[in-house]
Amino acid sequence: MIKFGPAGNSEDFYNKGYKRTIEAPAYLKSMGLDLFEYSFGQGVSLKEETANAIREQAELNEIEISVHAPYYINFASEEEIKANNSFMYVTKSLEALKQLGGKRCVFHTGTIGKAEYTKAVDLAYSRLEKLAEIIIENGFDDCYICPETMGKRSQIGDVDDIIKFAKIAPFFVPAIDFGHINARNCGALDTKDDYRKILDKLLVNLDFYKVDEMHVHFSKIEYTQAGERRHLTFEDNVYGPRFEPLAELLVEYKLNPYIVCESAGTQSIDAQKMKSIYKQYMNDTLQ
Repeated sequence: MIKFGPAGNSEDFYNKGYKRTIEAPAYLKSMGLDLFEYSFGQGVSLKEETANAIREQAELNEIEISVHAPYYINFASEEEIKANNSFMYVTKSLEALKQLGGKRCVFHTGTIGKAEYTKAVDLAYSRLEKLAEIIIENGFDDCYICPETMGKRSQIGDVDDIIKFAKIAPFFVPAIDFGHINARNCGALDTKDDYRKILDKLLVNLDFYKVDEMHVHFSKIEYTQAGERRHLTFEDNVYGPRFEPLAELLVEYKLNPYIVCESAGTQSIDAQKMKSIYKQYMNDTLQ
């Protein structure tokens, strides 16, 4: 079943008097949402006691939890020590994910640095093959590991890259960030056909379950010629992308992804809007 929720705690969460992430599941349930993404962007530093408390509240309120591994992961680094640290960051994130009771870990593959783009992708691919082995050895292969499309041209992570990485192991599932795709390509997503091309490419190249249950990030993002600049809210009418064409196609294709909103401060409100838009298209097909 398709599910919606925010990445992290929004301004509305705090404005309503909530203070701690342990309270997020009850807050999200009250808004009719289904998901919460816990970010380890600056490092994995979650106490086991806190993780267990969040897990208990998530189970009580029927909220699914995913995690985002540290932002400074770089599997394309030419420095072995940085690559080895990247393996550690993912495994530490997965340990915390297990404690939280979640099943999905999103991560950035890396940056190209001074290397040629294709060589950087190939290096990242070989490291992700090793990561798959480490995941199996440590018993994390019952989770979905989700390499993410990225918003800057200096980063590895266009749709073709993510398809290639997602084929490495059965538990590698694409994290498709439509805001990143739009920013990386300077406003490439507008019509249903723009989104359809991406979904069709995923469906042609990956097992159906990997597309049906893909991890989706969605937000409007300001961009320059270099790609992503900053995340915006759904109030933006300049940069996009719009969610409506994607929602209509998700209904048409009968896909059930996990959709996480990364709006700047309004992520829970905008996740609620996305769920409402999707339900409206769904209701229209039933009439």
